[in-house]
Amino acid sequence: MLTMTWVSGARAVPVISVTRPSVMPGVTGILKGSPPFKVQTQGSLLVEPALGAGLPRQRLPPPGERLWTRVRLVSSALPTARAVGEIGLDYHYDFSPRDVQHAVFRAQLQLARSRDLPIVIHTREAEDDTLRILAEEGGTDLRGVFHCFTGDGAAAARALATGFYLSIPGVVSFPKAESLRVALPQVPSDRLLVETDSPYLAPIPHRGKRNEPAYVAKVVDHVAAARGVAPEVIATETDRNFDALFRP
Repeated sequence: MLTMTWVSGARAVPVISVTRPSVMPGVTGILKGSPPFKVQTQGSLLVEPALGAGLPRQRLPPPGERLWTRVRLVSSALPTARAVGEIGLDYHYDFSPRDVQHAVFRAQLQLARSRDLPIVIHTREAEDDTLRILAEEGGTDLRGVFHCFTGDGAAAARALATGFYLSIPGVVSFPKAESLRVALPQVPSDRLLVETDSPYLAPIPHRGKRNEPAYVAKVVDHVAAARGVAPEVIATETDRNFDALFRP
């Protein structure tokens, strides 16, 4: 089960892993990554070293050797990384010019292929270009997950056609997310993941408050309701899928 955090200036994708699991009811499991990175969240909670890293989209270097140097530096700093991400395109904020976003995205996809690592995709108002670049840079040679997926059935079908997983956030609990809930039954059980995207998008009944990794259990409840199964089924499926995607 996925959660998001910041690690050493880069976005990272660790599974829930804390020194005090008792304060996170409903969440279990520890997955270690690349020392010496650590993340602190909610006071004394410590998330173990990160699974993956990417370049923050707000400070992307221009295309060229400087870009490749930055990508190689991030890669070499995480020799036991389990993923490259989150990476992708964001046309909502457009913190960097789109041609630069494209170049960096391609470089990171090439890095993932060279290290045989899965990727964690961030795409916002950029789905057409995201899917096009994925196809051009590897197609079926790439594997990964569409992070924080909130689309409808048509969007789900396009994303699933890449062979990637879909990771569902707390948005699934929002009243206006009916199209997402309707789409969930079409997601194969072996392509489903859940996440919090904390500290954002806290699920109901915590909406409007700071999101926390522990709330992933609430996301599981809402996904289970939309798919018409018990929460334990979703927990088992997503644990299995996480292990399959982010295998050592």
